[in-house]
Amino acid sequence: MSVNRQHDLPACVRHPDRPTGLRCVRCDRPACPDCLREASVGYQCVDCVQEGARTVRAPRTVAGARVSRSRRLVVVPALVAVNLAAFVLTAVQAGSIVDNERSTAFIEGVLRPVFVSAGEWWRLVTSGFLHFGNYGGYGPVHLLFNMVALWVIGKDLEVALGRVRFLVVYLLALLGGSTAIMLFGEPDGGVAGASGAVYGLFGGIAVVVFKAKLNPGPVLTLIAINIFLSVALPGISLLGHVGGLVAGALATAAMVYAPARSRTQVQVGACVALTVMLLVAVAVQSMSMDCITTPLGVSCFGI
Repeated sequence: MSVNRQHDLPACVRHPDRPTGLRCVRCDRPACPDCLREASVGYQCVDCVQEGARTVRAPRTVAGARVSRSRRLVVVPALVAVNLAAFVLTAVQAGSIVDNERSTAFIEGVLRPVFVSAGEWWRLVTSGFLHFGNYGGYGPVHLLFNMVALWVIGKDLEVALGRVRFLVVYLLALLGGSTAIMLFGEPDGGVAGASGAVYGLFGGIAVVVFKAKLNPGPVLTLIAINIFLSVALPGISLLGHVGGLVAGALATAAMVYAPARSRTQVQVGACVALTVMLLVAVAVQSMSMDCITTPLGVSCFGI
């Protein structure tokens, strides 16, 4: 004759209607199987698991961002998608892949200091998402080179900095490249491409390597090769590359060298200060250009 001893068992603390012979190894309270989670030793109740999660410090990147468990890239694929979409738009509007600079979107978005000085400030940013199809006569190779570099460098830097910080560095590098062209480039020259922002990622990954005390040789060699190519090959904006490189390195340095106790405040303050400095430089340069309206458009000359 069997004896039902279930009524002699204590009830689960979360489900009083469920007798159980199991207990949490941490708090020793009775818990049913649905309320237990496997731990390194034995099983813990869900309350103890949640309490432990609150007391355990979440891992952080070198810049202070929370480490994503999935490590799934978000910003880099999004930036690649935006650049690809912009190229498709200009190609469709122009009816040509290699002559996409004839499209309305390209004409209104390309960086020309003469038009920025006339008040079209959006060109400082939009130009960083446009690419010449007829780049040295090789079709959309301009876009291809930049997107490959963005993916190769960006995927490591996004993980190191975190998504938001990475995006800030990218945009500041883009603005840095545009600012250099505004200050030292030809007033009526047309410049487009993500190269300035990509070079900013070169500078950023170099800063992270130095911060982590890794061997900087490969990164510095890569930067040197790209700078050499910027000088040796025709039709490449060295100013945009160097401006992006410097701005990206400065922004990344603000991210990774900020003191832990006031990390976010220092990072935000430094990036805001860098943004203001770049915009003020553009504004001063714009005011120093003498612009006239002609039948062919607006022409500006330094004064």
